[in-house]
Amino acid sequence: MNPKMDKPKSKISASRKLSLKILLLTRAMEELEKEIQDRNEEKVRYIGEKLPPLQLSGMSLEELQALCKQLHGKIDVVDEERYDCEAKVNKHNKDIHELKLKVQDLGGKFKKPALRKVRVSADEMMRALLGSKHKGSMDLRANLKSVKKEDVKQGDKVLTSEVGDWRKNVEAMSGMEGRKKMFDASGQ
Repeated sequence: MNPKMDKPKSKISASRKLSLKILLLTRAMEELEKEIQDRNEEKVRYIGEKLPPLQLSGMSLEELQALCKQLHGKIDVVDEERYDCEAKVNKHNKDIHELKLKVQDLGGKFKKPALRKVRVSADEMMRALLGSKHKGSMDLRANLKSVKKEDVKQGDKVLTSEVGDWRKNVEAMSGMEGRKKMFDASGQ
């Protein structure tokens, strides 16, 4: 299947798409500006309710001191409310985080990143691990023991010549003399 054939062709031309996109963006900008203006008006209205304009003209010293004490009391009340609201928000955020973790635990589905196969030679790996301390090349195949076919055939001949009749072998190996022969034979 060709991926180009799977997609149905759009019935809207590119210029029409662009004009619709521009209209949507202008509408979104207007909505955003209106929302900001509404917030500012709400803020002014709230401040007007909570804090009426001060009339300081013609007040005596005692009346000004009483007004200051009243304002300090209101400030304390507002600070307490703000602190309570912040504490509630922090508590709710913590609860939301814990519930998200519980949902992940119950779901049991964690997104595992796709791992790529990386081919790294032994020299490159040692250079990455040891850095500048690594000197020389490390050929692991050179360290392997090489076995020739002739050695294997000779080993088979030795085994077949020793086996022979198993009854004789058992009688010969019985007792301490037999054990001594086994150790002597294996030491050679």
